[in-house]
Order: sequence, then structure tokens, then C-alpha cells
Amino acid sequence: DGNSIPMLGLGTYKMDDETAERSVSDALELGYRHIDTATIYRNEKGVGKAIRNSGIPRDELFITTKLWNGDQPKARDAISASLDRLGLEHVDLYLVHWPAPAKGTFVDAWLQLEVLRADGLATSIGVSNFMPEHLDAIAAVSETVPAINQIELHPLFQQKTQRAEHAKRGIATESWGPLGHGAVNMAEEAPLLGVIAGNYGKTVSQLVIRWHIQEGLIVFPKTQNRD
Repeated sequence: DGNSIPMLGLGTYKMDDETAERSVSDALELGYRHIDTATIYRNEKGVGKAIRNSGIPRDELFITTKLWNGDQPKARDAISASLDRLGLEHVDLYLVHWPAPAKGTFVDAWLQLEVLRADGLATSIGVSNFMPEHLDAIAAVSETVPAINQIELHPLFQQKTQRAEHAKRGIATESWGPLGHGAVNMAEEAPLLGVIAGNYGKTVSQLVIRWHIQEGLIVFPKTQNRD
């Protein structure tokens, strides 16, 4: 949408406030500038504390949070609560976390996000886990193209059709679960990855992160370990 985002960030899923504060502090100290959180992660306070204590100018950081399913009818209240927990005046990216089509509220939620962006509470707005039919539904009522669709994506689940759809619509693709979200062992499932990583003196995780970047994907692997 004309704004920029660091291609490599830190995910914070399943971190509590204390762990998020420590991990985000470490990440910021080591050079990360892109942090991804969400209301449902229940760690926005910890993320915000790490941001404040870092001393890094706000305009050097890129912070994402997300609108949870049950909050779709009241997006302004939801983002206001997120900003209070984060201790920020705005986020750089606000996402509709899931379409949750059974609720029938995601299209109206998108229209609310347009207003939040216009009011300066979010610099960019996007979606997460939206399939083409969900993108069609919001396109039918809005000329605003989501800046990003954040979807599960890794070398064993490459989502080529969905990525092509994003490219056609002008939507950037962001990968969640970029290392298989702990559910798969990449080296065992795809032994060639281990061979290639060994050839370059890298770990399989390093190789996979590099794959995302070279594929033009925004990626935010999660770790609680400073090393």
C-alpha cells in the first residue's frame, strides 16, 4: 500500500507477557525491528513493555497486532484496548485475524478497519487466513486492497495457488508457521533440506527462513531463545 515492512520479524504466539517482554527485548537488542502479536496471544502488555524499555525510536519499529473473531463487530474498541496494552498511539499493521465466516461479521469488520486507518490508529490494514472467496467478499464492498494476507506457509505447504492469487490482487504474502510451527521436523520430512543446509554450513531453520525471503515472503519465525 506504499508503506514498507521489514521482511524478517519476530513472532510471539504462545508467549505469556513475561516471556514476550524478555524475548522481544532480546530481539530488539539484536537488531529486529518487526514484531508480530495479536489480541488472542494475550501478551500485548509484555510486547509493549519491551518496546518502551528498548529506547528505540517508534518510527524505526514495525508492530503488528490483530482483531480477534469475537471482536469483529467492535473493531474500534478492540484496537483501542490493544493500543492501551501496547502503550502505543498506533500500530503499523492491523489484521482481521480470521474471516470466521460463520459469524458473518468479517466484511463489516474490514469496513471498520478502513475507518481506523483513516483515523491514524493503524498505518496499514490487512487480513490473515483469508481464502479467495473471503477476499472477494471484501472486494465487493471496498476498494481498499488488504496490504497483507498472513497465511500458514512453509516449504512443505507452499500455498502456490493462494500466493498467485495475492500477486494478482496486489496483496503481499506473510508466512505464519514458517518453520512448520513445531508440528513437523523439516529435516526428517525433507532430507534434501538437511543436505543443502550442510553444504552452506547453515541450519535447516536458517535455510528455510532464507527460502521465504528469496521467495519474496514476509516471515516472522518465533523463538524464546536468545541464541
